[in-house]
Amino acid sequence: FCLDPGVAYPVLAGYPQDSEDEEYVLVNNKCQCVTVTSKFVPSEENPHEQILQRNIRILVPLKARENISDPMSPLRTTFVYRMTELCKKCDPVEIELGGEIYQAQQSTSCNEPETCYTYNRDKCYTTAFPFLHRGEMKQVQAVLTPASCYAD
Repeated sequence: FCLDPGVAYPVLAGYPQDSEDEEYVLVNNKCQCVTVTSKFVPSEENPHEQILQRNIRILVPLKARENISDPMSPLRTTFVYRMTELCKKCDPVEIELGGEIYQAQQSTSCNEPETCYTYNRDKCYTTAFPFLHRGEMKQVQAVLTPASCYAD
């Protein structure tokens, strides 16, 4: 489903451990520019009662390309946000079954490539471009996110 960016959708269960009017980040997806946060706020019906409020912040990169590594690809016109994909946990965890330790993932769709609407600053992106040198045309690889591609 597509989310209407003007509407806040409650999506995640759970709550922070202390409620010092602090906002907690539940999801920070750099690929799709989505942040989901939660915090406790006074209830409108009962100001002495705290309720959990969740907020979804979606930045739509209007100049994004269909293929972010190809600056010549057409501009993207469709942006799809699936909360199940944004909230998936693919880092393996250790679980014990029958006295044995196993590695397990908490999501089933972790092998599918993630659709990025902008550069994920944690990943290295490159593109090939034509380069004319001494009358000869060559395809040269260019780095699009230098901070992620080169070690300090």
